[in-house]
Amino acid sequence: MNFPLQISERVRAMADQAERELSGQFARIEAVAQANTQRVLAAFQEHRVAESCFAGTTGYGYDDLGRDKLDKIYAGLFGTEDALVRIQFVNGTHAIACALFGALKAGDVLVSAVGAPYDTLLGVVGAVDKGRGSLRDYGVEYRQVELVDDAPDRKGLAQAVRDPRVKAVLIQRSKGYATRASLSVDEIGELCAVIRENNPNAAILVDNCYGEFVEEREPTHAGADLVVGSLIKNPGGGLAPTGAYVAGRRELVEGAAMRLTCPGIGRECGSTLGNNRLLYQGLFLAPHTVAQALKTAVFAARLMELMGYETEPRSDAVRHDIIQMIHLGGPEAVKRFCKGIQSGAPVDSYVTPEPWDMPGYDCPVIMAAGAFIQGASIELSADAPMREPYTVYLQGGLTYESGRAGVMLAAEELSKL
Repeated sequence: MNFPLQISERVRAMADQAERELSGQFARIEAVAQANTQRVLAAFQEHRVAESCFAGTTGYGYDDLGRDKLDKIYAGLFGTEDALVRIQFVNGTHAIACALFGALKAGDVLVSAVGAPYDTLLGVVGAVDKGRGSLRDYGVEYRQVELVDDAPDRKGLAQAVRDPRVKAVLIQRSKGYATRASLSVDEIGELCAVIRENNPNAAILVDNCYGEFVEEREPTHAGADLVVGSLIKNPGGGLAPTGAYVAGRRELVEGAAMRLTCPGIGRECGSTLGNNRLLYQGLFLAPHTVAQALKTAVFAARLMELMGYETEPRSDAVRHDIIQMIHLGGPEAVKRFCKGIQSGAPVDSYVTPEPWDMPGYDCPVIMAAGAFIQGASIELSADAPMREPYTVYLQGGLTYESGRAGVMLAAEELSKL
């Protein structure tokens, strides 16, 4: 057989071994994809999706039937009163910011339940100065409950939310650039119970990025008031060109809509510019696409383990998001891994990624991504802050076959050290 990719027989043999050892994991992932695909299909049928839903609007975007029906489908899938799915959200951080501004006002307190949020949100809450317009600038106080041994501090959370001025609690499902494990839906449910017991009036918002369709339930099925995520991650299925969603209690969704546009307009405006078909089709494919990314992640974990590297989660662990951490131990290994991932991309495969001062981060970041949609984390990508402990974060893979090839190329680069 002809192998056009430059991969040594040693790496190919380890890859074959890794794949053989993962049959149980793959079966588990595929079972979840089966269940979630049936949920999505049922939602499409319940809401009578038709060709007319794919027509786009321009200008103000009034009476966009496909857009408004997609909101209802998302609400149904997340078990919520309402949802807002819009291409006007520029990314997940923007959608989370809109949700927070919609839920809080001057004098309120926001608590982050699991330590500091993702780097790009630090400027939103005002924990660091990233420019004018943070929650802090508008009189909202920010506090965070630090992790204990890399795990949520439930006692600390209970104490923190008892202040009646706490009106919103943010739970980040994914680990971001932290070393903690990502949270399962059950664990998020336990945190929700702690918050409810000590402050029943606080709105619980979950940053759901990287987690959609990884399990058969979502955080709103376990007690969260609102979930937020990016369409160029899991729920867009690799087809959504941009955008994000919020789903949850109606007043919280409306608050986010008023922040996205302005009071008095809210969700009524926002043309779709012919993108409805991609949003619908991407959502339909999302459970399968997420399964491809998960299989790529566990394959990467096992192959790296065979090469002697530490991984989190381990290759035999049950997954709660699509992110795979690989502890590489030094800057050169990080660069080589990212070079290998980039060389396995369908787009810009000839580019060598280099660390740079990316907006929103406090140190240089290296990113490998040759994606059809710029920044789409559901497509195979790898990124790392260039700081100790030199851990790379791998995610995505539109197909397991292409993801497997990219990971093998990364292993080949590491083998040259």
